[in-house]
Amino acid sequence: MRLTNVPRDYAWGSTTLLAALEGRAPSAAPEAEVWFGDLPGDPADLADGRTLDAVTGGDLPYLLKLLAAGAPLSIQVHPTKEQAQAGFALEAGQPADDPRRNYRDDNHKPELIVVLSERFEALAGLRSADATLRLLEAFGDSPGVGALRARLAGAGDVLRDTIGWVLSGDAQAEVDDVIAALAAAESEEFATELDVVRAVAERYPGDPGVVVALLMNVVVLSRGEGVFLRAGLLHAYVSGLGVEIMAASDNVLRGGLTPKHIDVAELLSILDTTPGDVPVLRPDGGPVTNYEVPVSDFALRRVELDGAERAVDVQAPAMVLATAGDVLVRGADGKPVAAPVGAAIFASAEENRLVLSGVGEAFIAEPGTAD
Repeated sequence: MRLTNVPRDYAWGSTTLLAALEGRAPSAAPEAEVWFGDLPGDPADLADGRTLDAVTGGDLPYLLKLLAAGAPLSIQVHPTKEQAQAGFALEAGQPADDPRRNYRDDNHKPELIVVLSERFEALAGLRSADATLRLLEAFGDSPGVGALRARLAGAGDVLRDTIGWVLSGDAQAEVDDVIAALAAAESEEFATELDVVRAVAERYPGDPGVVVALLMNVVVLSRGEGVFLRAGLLHAYVSGLGVEIMAASDNVLRGGLTPKHIDVAELLSILDTTPGDVPVLRPDGGPVTNYEVPVSDFALRRVELDGAERAVDVQAPAMVLATAGDVLVRGADGKPVAAPVGAAIFASAEENRLVLSGVGEAFIAEPGTAD
């Protein structure tokens, strides 16, 4: 069954990235995400007028997306399954559409993104306080910068304490001072970081999330590379096009760069402040790349096709998303179905082997096997 969907028009989306992928003219409004899943908020469309949840019963364990960031997304973090269950139960009395809700369901939301554009910029995880203090050497000695340095040089869980202070609403004068110093800061060691955060500041002037971004690792990815974002890991995509897959959930705790609700206390309660780089997952040079992730909700493979048929064993329910060229998909005993670029093919539950052919690129999404 062929799956399509209307791009979601979030303000941070791009008018060109998805259009270029699909070979059409730029859009009039931002196109941010295309959802290929069965979440109630936007289930994928079938050719017969139904939506995918009519086939799956709403039980698909993953959500596959195309994501096009023309501007930075909100800084955010996702809960563990246990945190989501507890939070969802506490908010059971709130209306489902209450913008102050933190938990829309009781599931966790680990994510993997694999890049389709030549360059993709993201903020992922927290830098060590010592490294950020080195970065701040480029900021001069204004009062706001001094206050930020003092926080980072303190004792205890200084990253959690600093983020809580920045987002508290009581530090806006210091936030404004740090952002002003950012404009003229120069550092050979942190040149990329400064360029990326300056772009964030230009989009969100005066937002405390700009200072939170200064505490985060900047990750620059190339086509075919990916990152896995575990529960508790602070992150924000900045620019670029990718294929994203996640557990079927809509639970997001925000930490800046958004007009939406920010619950600082709840954010801090689930935030993992362990500093360190986020590993980059890279293709191994073969025609099939498996992006290994430590969760059972989903698995993702990238397949490059050169005209020959390629048979792939899959776990049901699986889907194939075409991202370049001309891709055909068939089940073990079926007829080939064309997968236009930007559309997905959903395999019926009895299929455990798919045959891909054509010349191009496709991603196979399926439930995972990790514990």
